[in-house]
Amino acid sequence: MITAIRAVRRAKGLTLDDVARRCDPPTTAQTIGRLETGTRTVSVGWLNRIAAALDVAAVDLVTMPERADLPVVAILDSTGIQAPTRPNLATPPQVEPGQVAVTVAAGVGDYRTGDVLWCTTLGPDDFESALYRDVLVPRPAGRFAFGRLVALTDGSPTLIPVGDDAAPQQIERPVWIARAVRLIRTL
Repeated sequence: MITAIRAVRRAKGLTLDDVARRCDPPTTAQTIGRLETGTRTVSVGWLNRIAAALDVAAVDLVTMPERADLPVVAILDSTGIQAPTRPNLATPPQVEPGQVAVTVAAGVGDYRTGDVLWCTTLGPDDFESALYRDVLVPRPAGRFAFGRLVALTDGSPTLIPVGDDAAPQQIERPVWIARAVRLIRTL
């Protein structure tokens, strides 16, 4: 199996030791190095541990023939733009179970026409993790509310809709909400 562990680790600016310490349970930098180079076989268990340590999906660490990775040719930071010191890849986003999308047909608030928001659905026990984030909330009769989640009262979220002069809305105990996690924007 060909992995992209090294490319993802370097793209995140982490050392072998950083990844080893982030693993659960922690391991050694030498072990991570062996897994990166293929000296040691990468099992599904190791792939999942390292993916969690790098905060990516396990599929992002496997080179798959049907998925094209983008080569990183420049790095922009506060000092300017420069070429990377070693080869890096930008892994395209992967759809995860439970994700839904919102498309923007006309600019509103911080969103522009053509934007696509990827959202992760959450059950009532996880609503609190979306506080102060933009969320999609289902309403009766196939309608939705979208805005910043500013409060939760007895499982009922209160949103401030995007846009000017929008009054807060409280939605009575929805079955799920979807937290915006990724913005896809064409420039």
